[in-house]
Amino acid sequence: MSRIFSLRRLIALLRKEVIQMRRDRITFAMMLGIPLIQLVLFGFAINSDPKHLPAALVAPTQDRFTRAIVTALELTGYYRFTHPNASATEAEALITRGDVAFVVTVPSDFGRRVERGDSPTLLIEADATDPSVASGAISTLGTVASEALLRERGVEAEARQSSAGNLQVTVHKRYNPEGITQYNIVPGLLGVILQMTMVMMTSMALTREVERGTMENLLSMPATPLEIMLGKVLPYLGVGAVQVLVVLVAANLIFSVPFVGALPILLLGVFVFVTALVILGYLISTASRTQMQAMQLTFFFFLPSLLLSGFMFPYRGMPVWAQTLGEVFPLTHFLRLIRAVMLKGAGYADIARPMAALLVFVAVLTALALMRFRRTLD
Repeated sequence: MSRIFSLRRLIALLRKEVIQMRRDRITFAMMLGIPLIQLVLFGFAINSDPKHLPAALVAPTQDRFTRAIVTALELTGYYRFTHPNASATEAEALITRGDVAFVVTVPSDFGRRVERGDSPTLLIEADATDPSVASGAISTLGTVASEALLRERGVEAEARQSSAGNLQVTVHKRYNPEGITQYNIVPGLLGVILQMTMVMMTSMALTREVERGTMENLLSMPATPLEIMLGKVLPYLGVGAVQVLVVLVAANLIFSVPFVGALPILLLGVFVFVTALVILGYLISTASRTQMQAMQLTFFFFLPSLLLSGFMFPYRGMPVWAQTLGEVFPLTHFLRLIRAVMLKGAGYADIARPMAALLVFVAVLTALALMRFRRTLD
């Protein structure tokens, strides 16, 4: 055989590699899919300055001055009053559940104090669990509200000349008054760490049996698909419990993240979340032939989940289509749950929606995994 470079042999090897790439559809999809996902998400969905944030208005008297301030706040683009006639109790429940990012409270004597020329007070309560969400909207409050009130009174020119802005705007940053980033990141890291490890390790459970040639022994056992699935995923629940303990202890001792809520509520949410993850990993393993394919599918799921869940970038800063897509990832709902429990002291009623979403994930993924496993047996 000639050792001189042969173009014919090179073309034959290239043809062989192209055929192999075409046969390995998962790897080929990863090479094309991940760059496209990154391009679309970073180009369209990521926004560090969210606009049109939901807000609730608590105003016993809806006078013309109140309407002028509300209109001015909406015109800034940051505020969207989804609950314009909320009571104080309703507003408290809304901000605890995370349904609104701001609560604007206008006192009942606001109009009378404006007419008398006193200094009226406006209270803005902001959900500061994610400091980056509230910063832009808060920075526009004082000037916009004051100018709107002056225009409504018809004394804008005189006020500008005398620099006498009568409106007093009080901003109360709820749950994270100092705007510490770790309060938002560290609880979210629990979900990210659990997702990365649980899905990846579980996704290799079945493919490891296939690669080692022990799958036949497993299938010859008098066990149902449900029993096999539980035997594969339950050990990883114990691994997840250790990770939860480590992260929670580190969050308290190292980062001093407050824990306001009840521990049983948090542990229940973590258990449902981890259950969804390990079943998802098992489902991925039924679609993979090798451990490398299982790892590739895991990262294919992990990337959009990380970007669209609200962990790295504000969830409300994304367009509607990206928020809708983010709802299909368990991490999105778990982040809402854990931040509400740890930082807001939310109870069972406050986390009912994210908990219900996680339970739906568990049910759907279990059904799909069992169906896919039966097809694998065939």
